[in-house]
Amino acid sequence: TGRAIAFSALALLDVNHRGSRELVTHLGLVLIDPEARGKGFSWALYGMTTLLLFARNQLRPFWISSVTQVPAVVGLVCEGFSNVFPSPDVGTVRRFDHLSLARQIMRDHRAAFGVSGDARFDEARFVIEDAYRGGSDHLKKRLDEAPPHREPAYNAFCASQLDYGRGDDLLQIGEMNLAAARRYLLQDVPRHSLPALV
Repeated sequence: TGRAIAFSALALLDVNHRGSRELVTHLGLVLIDPEARGKGFSWALYGMTTLLLFARNQLRPFWISSVTQVPAVVGLVCEGFSNVFPSPDVGTVRRFDHLSLARQIMRDHRAAFGVSGDARFDEARFVIEDAYRGGSDHLKKRLDEAPPHREPAYNAFCASQLDYGRGDDLLQIGEMNLAAARRYLLQDVPRHSLPALV
């Protein structure tokens, strides 16, 4: 019908990575019309944009970040990108790259995701404590209000890591690379949508 049903906002964050200036693609706010939720649009909102950026970047890997307390989004990031931390997935490790990028994002780019300068960042767990204040209080959710992921492991992970009463968020850092692009094309994109995507 041509009616707008979804919206996705991404931001590019300037960082210094291993001595070079790079851009981290921050996966920002996503809104889907309630009537269209659960109908498989998430592949187009995050995945397609980052895939197009990957192609434009001549298939060179780049870093992504996400800040959320929503288990469905945490799982989406873990499943959609490579080398994601934090994650409940087996074999997940925090590398120096994760820590370096997270420190810079928390130091220089809090405004990109609306977290005040006095919100504490737990570097061991990548949890932003008491993140919802100073104008974003209305976005804070209880665990039972946050959309769950179809895989229970992500819901349990958020419940164990985040204090929803206080208003915690996870900062996730991951990579868009060839493995993530291949996974996206083979698993996420509906077969009938591949020609249009190409």
